[in-house]
Amino acid sequence: MEKIIAPDLDDTSRRYRPGTGHGSRISRLIVFFGLCALTLTFVLASTVVNLHSSSPAVPLHVHEILDKCARLPLKPGPPDDFGNRSYSDRYVPGTKAILITNGTIWTGRNQGLEIIKGDILLHGGIIKAVGYVSQSLLDSTTEHVTIDAHGAWITPGIIDVHSHIGVGTAPAFDGVEDGNSFKGPIQPWLRSLDGLNTHDDSYKISAAGGVTTSLILPGSANAIGGQAFVIKLRPTKERSPTSLLLEPPFDLNGTNVNPHQPPRWRHMKHACGENPARVYGDTRMDDVWVWRQAYNKARELKNAQDAFCQKAVAREWENLEGQTFPEELQWEALVDILRGKVKVQTHCYEAVDFDNFVRLSQEFEFPVAAFHHAHEAYLVPDVLKKAYEHPPAIAMFSTFARYKREAFRHSEFAPRILADNGIDVVMKSDHAAIVSRYLVNEAALAHYYGLPENIALASVISTPAKVLGLEHRIGYIKEGYDADVVVWDSHPLSLGSTPAQVIIDGIAQIPSAYVSAKPASHSRAPNTPNFNREATSAVKFEGLPPLGPSESLEDLVVFVSVEHLWVRDAAGNGIVEAFGSRRSGSGNTVVVQHGRVLCSDVASDSCLSYLALPDIRVIDLHGGSLQPGLVSFGSNLGLQEIAMEDSTVDGEAPDYFAVSTPPFVEAGYLPRAMDGLQYATRDALLAYRSGVTVGITAPSHSGFLGGLTTAFSLGSAHKLERGALVQNITAVHVSFGRSVIPSISTQVAALRSLLQGHTEGDHAKWFRLVSQGKLPLVIRVDSADIIATLIELKKEVETASQAPLKMTLEGATEAHILARELSEANIGVILKPPRSFPYTWDQRRIVPGPPLSEDSPIAHLVKHNVTVGIGPQGTNAMADLSAWAVRNTRFDAGWEHYESPNVISKETALALASVNVERLLGLETMPGEGDLVATTGGDLLDFEGKVVAVLSPRRGVVDLF
Repeated sequence: MEKIIAPDLDDTSRRYRPGTGHGSRISRLIVFFGLCALTLTFVLASTVVNLHSSSPAVPLHVHEILDKCARLPLKPGPPDDFGNRSYSDRYVPGTKAILITNGTIWTGRNQGLEIIKGDILLHGGIIKAVGYVSQSLLDSTTEHVTIDAHGAWITPGIIDVHSHIGVGTAPAFDGVEDGNSFKGPIQPWLRSLDGLNTHDDSYKISAAGGVTTSLILPGSANAIGGQAFVIKLRPTKERSPTSLLLEPPFDLNGTNVNPHQPPRWRHMKHACGENPARVYGDTRMDDVWVWRQAYNKARELKNAQDAFCQKAVAREWENLEGQTFPEELQWEALVDILRGKVKVQTHCYEAVDFDNFVRLSQEFEFPVAAFHHAHEAYLVPDVLKKAYEHPPAIAMFSTFARYKREAFRHSEFAPRILADNGIDVVMKSDHAAIVSRYLVNEAALAHYYGLPENIALASVISTPAKVLGLEHRIGYIKEGYDADVVVWDSHPLSLGSTPAQVIIDGIAQIPSAYVSAKPASHSRAPNTPNFNREATSAVKFEGLPPLGPSESLEDLVVFVSVEHLWVRDAAGNGIVEAFGSRRSGSGNTVVVQHGRVLCSDVASDSCLSYLALPDIRVIDLHGGSLQPGLVSFGSNLGLQEIAMEDSTVDGEAPDYFAVSTPPFVEAGYLPRAMDGLQYATRDALLAYRSGVTVGITAPSHSGFLGGLTTAFSLGSAHKLERGALVQNITAVHVSFGRSVIPSISTQVAALRSLLQGHTEGDHAKWFRLVSQGKLPLVIRVDSADIIATLIELKKEVETASQAPLKMTLEGATEAHILARELSEANIGVILKPPRSFPYTWDQRRIVPGPPLSEDSPIAHLVKHNVTVGIGPQGTNAMADLSAWAVRNTRFDAGWEHYESPNVISKETALALASVNVERLLGLETMPGEGDLVATTGGDLLDFEGKVVAVLSPRRGVVDLF
């Protein structure tokens, strides 16, 4: 190589002085640096020539390749300095600090057992101090807002690990559904973020329930449905889906990946069993095969990447000549699952599904974050423990079950059984299957059935944070964590607990909260009943334990230590308290024979004479109560065993407006629900064990004309038993809605014609009784506009018939808009669900209830003297998916009392679910014939009472549980 010799430029001792050769000095420096650059160029060129002659070429982007290879084994997690952050990455500049004082703080720490009395300072979108806030720290905030909690419970924000907010919007529209793709069973490349609608009414509603964070999953139509994303339920100035994300993957947009940061967790939705099978006609064998096929493809890619990087790191460029890093965009997420960088969230129900997926996790060596729904998981804890690396958490419902075969063996005791077996328990919503606003109530129900208080609270807070891989920033009240906290009006596990304030990223979400004072007992977790025997039985009988009474007594039964006795009033139109607890503290005694109360005052001679008789059965209620049996309407209870399994249901009545109708429909036949009754279904028996003793049901139908409703005993084994059929026919049932093919005006015209007698056959007979005011007309309707038309139609018919028409509205989500007019027209309402949600366009104008509005929809109607009954708080507005929820009627009624105690007393709450339903549906109950329910430890309207007996005069027995 030619040697380049630079000229002698050794004049550095000279200093620049103005006017003394400055231009000459600059010229010489330019020459010097130019020659240096030229020398370097020759050296590099010579090196490249030598490399070409003696070794393979180093790839042009060698540093990018080595960075990519270095990132492959990195596990997700926060940066080392995350705990030192001063501001959250979601902080909104200008947000004032918040000081919450005088709180009872559930921190989530120490397995959910740590409770601190004190203050919390939120600033910069994070928690700055917990317990004690120093004055110097407070002074460091330029400005702050103070919230005095007055001793109220404060928790971290509620976290929902299974939600479809935004990808299945509210209100729903036909053809608008971004939760599922139907283009193949394996689609790991899809992302829920790409379908996230920011105009879903659910965001604000769910946040009002204390939900601050949700995992938005694709649906379950696919064996692998796509990638899920974590969002905060706080509206942003940007108004985009991306701005809602919490810790999205660094490579979300495929660029600007920081090679020096550990990756962030991703989530992948899988689904086992019936859902993908029903969509693609596959069997479970097909589903397992497509998983194995997909993961084998991912494993091949992973192995190719590892082999490539092994050579790259060893600088074996000669073995990589002409090759690029092996990757395929469609499969990169599955490769990351095998590298332990993606949380696998799997929809699975049955033992066979868990076993299949656990074997899959072992074969391809990836952990499973959680099994979702998982109705049979409590039966196979040992299978769960065999999963690769660690047992999956179980994300489940409390009582939502039996809607399809896979869910038939679910038990309300599953959460406690799993926790007893060391499995992490998470309660989730599957919004809007369960409206996520009420997610904390799922934890409360799990607690009622035996899940310990600390685990129940953790199941919707800290445990889901762990499942999401975000326990370093959410799920705890701890310095440095996100400023997501909820101030509750009562203990979060008490019935009807409501947030008084919800704070997300340090920003208050409820400008003006409406909450009522709760009783002192609600300042602590409820003292839940002992269900040890029932939980053991659930496992022993593999999810199908006997549900009938343990004994049915006809002879004398004496209930002692009775704190309250509520009965129907003399007219049968309301509930009154016959007595309360005696001042002496000894309680009251009630004597019963053949299911009928003989005496309820032991001070009288007549009562004492009964107590002297031999062979009486004494039952101690331990301060419990006797109250009227509840009555349910608004589900297909009694017409189905498993809603989604056609072989177990009664079927649907023919559509009145169908183009081709059967001859008997044309002849005016009306179906009668009594003819299709099924007794002793599991939903019926579970409702009976929960204090619902009578079911009223209409023939199942999706069209306009329903048929004739019937009332039946939920405790009977079959129709021919004494008292099994309470009343053959109670009302005529029709439905109005925009999903029905004819127009609303056509439906109104049809009803007008029926009521005016322009028909023949069965129709004429029953609608004549309606027009004469002898039989109620029950109309399923939600829209206030349609309700207004029905009010006018009622007046029109009454003018013609000169008889008051008995009209009852079922559903009636928007009835509050016409509360005064309904009262004046003497039209009653069966509100279903009792806590409204905008499922459809006709249900969009809801009264949200506290804390977003002063009144609940029921309280608003009651204030206007509208007779109100309640239907089940089911999964949606459809009757066929609500039977499971009938068992929770007692809690729905109690919720109304605790939410609006100044409007809805306990007597009114009991009437909502008993005598009001009877009156509105035409059920005639003779004085003294109504059922009574005995509870121990409390009453039907709280989380402390347990049903131990049903007193049935109709059936002549006392059923013991």
